[in-house]
Amino acid sequence: MDDRFNTAAGWVLAAGIVALGSSIVSGMYFHADSAEHPEEPGYFIEGAAEEGGADAGPDLGTLLASADAAAGEKVFAKCTACHTIDQGGANGIGPNLYGVMGKPIGGHAAGFAYSSALAEKGGSWTWEAMDEWLTSPRAFANGTKMSFAGLSKAEDRANVMEFMSTYGGAPAKPAPVVAEEEPAEGEDAPGAGAGPVEGAEAGAMESAGSMGADQPVPAGNAATNNDGATKVDE
Repeated sequence: MDDRFNTAAGWVLAAGIVALGSSIVSGMYFHADSAEHPEEPGYFIEGAAEEGGADAGPDLGTLLASADAAAGEKVFAKCTACHTIDQGGANGIGPNLYGVMGKPIGGHAAGFAYSSALAEKGGSWTWEAMDEWLTSPRAFANGTKMSFAGLSKAEDRANVMEFMSTYGGAPAKPAPVVAEEEPAEGEDAPGAGAGPVEGAEAGAMESAGSMGADQPVPAGNAATNNDGATKVDE
């Protein structure tokens, strides 16, 4: 029994030694510990550039012209965990937002400790600035303490701003951008049309000059009398 166990143990030990040695030799041969990189690392597949880009959608003025304060109130519910908006409301994690539209950025709510990134931003809360802030607070003021990621839908931002404007007012809204009408197929653009034919005016002037400045243009067939006078047949 002991001889068989010793024999089996010897074979197992020998097999382990062979496996370990093979691993060391293969590693040295294939440089497993210091892989060599090719001079040119493969190749890159260049994607075709997209033409036109993404549709930017309606402009801010157009969105605000049809904004819905009731719909904005529902979206604003996300903000109530940090903000109050009623007049005289207390500051919470974020400042009270009553009358914030049109007021200085980072200085509206008295006694609130704004981040330096927002306090030093400058300017006022215009519709454009508030739209940019609601899109991405961190992109608007890098270093802001506000952790809200932002509202990705432009319609939601317009509705929220419309709702906020009902609490303390707001500055005048930006006007919608009026799109220029393109002429229909086959029609000339405004102001376009057939211009004067090149050389026509000059030709007419040369013809008049050859007849003499004070000589009238004959109205009918002309004949010359014996005395040299010109007789006009009318």
